[in-house]
Amino acid sequence: MKHSIALGMAALLTLAACGSSDDATPATDAPAATEAPVETDAPVVTDAPVETEAPEVTEAPVETDPPVETDPPPTADGVLLVPDEFGTITDAVDAASPGDLVLVSPGTYTEAVNVVTDEITIRGTDRAGVVLDGGFELDNGVRVLGAKGVVVENLTTQNYTNNGVFFTGSEGYRASYVTAIRNGDYGVYAFDSINGQIDNSYASGSPDAGFYIGQCYPCDSLIDNVISEHNGLGYSGTNSGGNLVIMNSTFRNNRAGVVPNSGSYELCYPERDTTIVGNIVHSNNQPDTPAIDVAVLVMGNGIIAPGGIDNLITRNLVYDHAKTGIGLIPFPEDGANDDLPTPDEWDVTCAEQREQPPADEIPDSLVWEAQNNRVVDNVVSGSGEGDLAAFGLGIPTEELGNCFAGNTFDSTAPADLETLAPCDGEGAGDWSIAPLDAIRWLTDVETAPPSVDYEVATLPDPPELENMPDAETAPVAPATNIVVDVDIEAIAVPEMPTS
Repeated sequence: MKHSIALGMAALLTLAACGSSDDATPATDAPAATEAPVETDAPVVTDAPVETEAPEVTEAPVETDPPVETDPPPTADGVLLVPDEFGTITDAVDAASPGDLVLVSPGTYTEAVNVVTDEITIRGTDRAGVVLDGGFELDNGVRVLGAKGVVVENLTTQNYTNNGVFFTGSEGYRASYVTAIRNGDYGVYAFDSINGQIDNSYASGSPDAGFYIGQCYPCDSLIDNVISEHNGLGYSGTNSGGNLVIMNSTFRNNRAGVVPNSGSYELCYPERDTTIVGNIVHSNNQPDTPAIDVAVLVMGNGIIAPGGIDNLITRNLVYDHAKTGIGLIPFPEDGANDDLPTPDEWDVTCAEQREQPPADEIPDSLVWEAQNNRVVDNVVSGSGEGDLAAFGLGIPTEELGNCFAGNTFDSTAPADLETLAPCDGEGAGDWSIAPLDAIRWLTDVETAPPSVDYEVATLPDPPELENMPDAETAPVAPATNIVVDVDIEAIAVPEMPTS
């Protein structure tokens, strides 16, 4: 705010000459009485410049420094209130110190929040009422750039061109009670980050995946109790794994459901050692979602692991898919950045792989085979091309080392897959009977329903979603000590939903 100060000044000079006698002498003393120059030394009286040193009076800028008044320092208890103390979430985040809570009251916040401070928590007081809206112009709702231990919880992010919540290069992260709707890449996206947790969250309307954890090994991360629907992929994770658990979640009405995969276009290849347990995966044939090309290609699959290695897929309820319920399939890649790792390199960590140069000779294309995966104790039904399926492209299917046991199913491709590839003992039978024709998918994509623009795609209203308990008063819990230690054996196959 600008201030204008006008100064006015008037000088009144009164000259009085008094005589008490008719005597001519006083009259002739006029020269003395008329020494007006002495009395009219106006410059002395009108030394206005001294009185008009207005700059001292008009130092208004000190008084009118509104930023100081509207953006006070953090409160003593480490809680920064938006909008009561800070006009925007960004202002509060920029002022926060490690351990602080940025507590956001209901409202729509048109901003893209970048976080570089460790161990801060951004929390809405009402999950549906605190809305970060990108207006299809801003890139990410909340982006955590290398900061450790940051938590984002109990709010909604929507209409961003990239991601709702994005963790990159973070050691320790958590997204809880987050709703991510209609974002241009992913709903909740964790890339090159470890020791993380995504829980009690919902994502819809993203062309890529509702939830993603990628480029980490070991990830030491967990996805628990999320719902992902009407995305290109329910879950995707390229080159992730190593104590990575996806559990107790629902993936429905996406183009495809759960899709961890390998590829040289990101580091830390291959994808391996992911546990997918206790999930409900159904009806992932949705033709009118936003979708990247791969999502269009693999539409109609429940759980697939293109090029995945050493994964455990167990006690999931999977049903109503046009192609496979659970399929172990290859991932063909053109324009490779490196050669395939050899089996003795499958355990190389991300940190070690970063230091290794690519191969001297890199093929133009690669085939990442799904190998050494275990599919056990799942309940699968209603699949058009096989409730359980396996297919090799560069290596014969029977030599890939995958196994199937204890599943409840109606069909497999090839036929009698649990006898061909049991998890205990030697397999027997004919692999050529009723094999999976995954090559046909490459031609099917030409007539598949195309992607729908994420800005206008028809989406369902979110279901009733739980608010974070005691959001206004719960103490902060920075994501500094996330330990993924899940009792996998204690997780049962979910019951069939009633609706």
